Amino acid sequence: VASVATAFPSGQAPLEVKLADVRAAVKAGADEIDMVIDRGAFLSGRIGQVYDEVVAVKEACGDAHLKVILETGELGTYDNVRRASLLAIAAGADFIKTSTGKLSSSATLPVALVMLEAIRDVYEETGRRVGFKPAGGIRTAKQAIQYLCVLHETLGPPWLTPELFRFGASSLLNDVLMQIRK
Repeated sequence: VASVATAFPSGQAPLEVKLADVRAAVKAGADEIDMVIDRGAFLSGRIGQVYDEVVAVKEACGDAHLKVILETGELGTYDNVRRASLLAIAAGADFIKTSTGKLSSSATLPVALVMLEAIRDVYEETGRRVGFKPAGGIRTAKQAIQYLCVLHETLGPPWLTPELFRFGASSLLNDVLMQIRK
């Protein structure tokens, strides 16, 4: 059972409110929590604040897994996407996720590659496996296959499992069902 929390989709609320939101979701049975980073803090250079917030949310999750949404369409550069990815992983994210799916610019293959390379680099340095979830903008089975190829080429077969990779693409289901029918 997954639940969004931390003032989804904006991520704009006091930390106490975000933590209460997480605790309530876990208490109600959530096994996974999706949080959105504070992009305003990140983009204005308050990196420590964003890190501390992710750490606090991870702690509030207890045994639940934490997916950290970067909202990459607002980060502006690939360097920012990489920094945000590494920050989320260092702070305890079990998964990093491209976006909420609420913006017109969501998951893209170049952004996915940057995030996957950050995951790979952390794994090579530490042995820690972090999951990846591209979300938003993936509407066809053919697009999904492109993401699977980039994942396979960057991280390899161990990441081709639901424990380490998921699509956040509700509109993808219609195309997949159509492809199965054909």
